[in-house]
Amino acid sequence: MAVKIYYDKDADLNLLKGKKIAIIGYGIQGRGQGLNLRDSGVDVIVSEIPGTPNYEQAVKDGFKPMAASEAAQQADIIQILTQDHLQAEIYEKHIAPHMKAGKSLCFSHGFNIHFGYIQPAKEIDVFMVAPKGPGSLVRSQFVEGGGVPCLVAVKQNPSGKALQIGLAYAKAIGGARAGVIETTFKEETETDLFGEQAVLCGGLSDLITAGFDTLVEAGYQPEMAYFECLHEVKLIVDAMFVHGISGMYRRVSDTAEYGGYSRGPRVITKDTRKEMKKMLEEIVSGKFAKEWMEENKKGRPNFKKMREHCDKHLIEKVGAQLRGMMEFIRKAK
Repeated sequence: MAVKIYYDKDADLNLLKGKKIAIIGYGIQGRGQGLNLRDSGVDVIVSEIPGTPNYEQAVKDGFKPMAASEAAQQADIIQILTQDHLQAEIYEKHIAPHMKAGKSLCFSHGFNIHFGYIQPAKEIDVFMVAPKGPGSLVRSQFVEGGGVPCLVAVKQNPSGKALQIGLAYAKAIGGARAGVIETTFKEETETDLFGEQAVLCGGLSDLITAGFDTLVEAGYQPEMAYFECLHEVKLIVDAMFVHGISGMYRRVSDTAEYGGYSRGPRVITKDTRKEMKKMLEEIVSGKFAKEWMEENKKGRPNFKKMREHCDKHLIEKVGAQLRGMMEFIRKAK
């Protein structure tokens, strides 16, 4: 089945006229979406916790942050942009009591809806608009006249207009300028988690660390190992980002291209691919989601140990020293 992609011409901002949108959580994504919605002429209110940096940023941006319960009571569309493990409790305590027919619930990640941690009443529209980029990019592209591609999905549609409202929302944050791809909560959630775990965060960081360790254990200077296994990742990823994998290979040396083709499969073996399938099964079954929610309930003991282990690795000490030598990195911060 061909993928459905919508653009500005397919979305009607008039569907948001007379409606108030509440942004619950003014983090990076909340700020980007909130500012873009406001600049598109949408009536936006923001919820944040007093005394936090995000609260102060919202005030600085001209919003008057309020409690989540007050925002949910006032708004017609409630967009929940807090961290995944917090959403269910926030919804039950502060949002659910104010949801009624005619209101809509919006997400930018399907985790809590797909795995059932949030179960809205059947008379509520539930849809997702998920920009495929951080809130800072959502904002900067909008200001420059462009947009970040978005995903749109509908879980509940009692009004019969959930998709159209979702597309209007996507247009208001600039996503329809680039294109809005229709998907499902299931597909977005499971592919997002898999990509994070197997490739973007888990796979890539472990591959880099393993390469670094291999060189250091063989007697090479940690600084050389850092440059070859971490620093230059950006060069390769940037080339892939713009030109794709085959395009990247055309932009490195023939030696690097041959080495990549002939040795890459020795790193990503059949066993690696089996483990990837196992990871995907854990996501689809809900095992990972349950594990993560339980980890938070227990105070994150394993999370804290793994973070501490990562922070103390030699690659971090060496990296901090080398990054301090590079003015272009200091400026980027």
